Amino acid sequence: MNETMHAKDAISGAQGEAFVTIEGTRYNFAQLINLQADMGKTKTQVPILGKVGKGNKSTGAEYTGSATFHFNTSIFRELLYRYKETGEDIYFDIQTTNEDKSSSVGRQTVILKDCNLDGGIIALLDADAEYLEDSFEFTYEDWDFPEKFSILDVMQ
Repeated sequence: MNETMHAKDAISGAQGEAFVTIEGTRYNFAQLINLQADMGKTKTQVPILGKVGKGNKSTGAEYTGSATFHFNTSIFRELLYRYKETGEDIYFDIQTTNEDKSSSVGRQTVILKDCNLDGGIIALLDADAEYLEDSFEFTYEDWDFPEKFSILDVMQ
């Protein structure tokens, strides 16, 4: 009989924390609704003698992300304003941790290094909204992986 994953090991999306570090100041990003960071590999097609199809060789990586959060902080608009006023582009780090205490896999922490805003919402009003959401897209230069989920027993 095939073993299956226990439902308790599905990680709750709301169980975790996030921190943003800007110029040495660490903020608890408690108003975060969702964040996604992606790594895309850049590839080159390689012709191979004796094969009809081409091979694919990884040649680099690109890092992008997006975040949605409650419209109740100005720290990211301040970065955009500073860039507009001075031309100084500010980079920052984002640390995320997933930890659902009911799961047996423990916690995972990822640190996105040298994040840089692509832009962002400057002003927002919505008379129909129950609450206002802010968002931005960003790139980052590197990432670290100090804590990893453990392997589920059913996987071994």
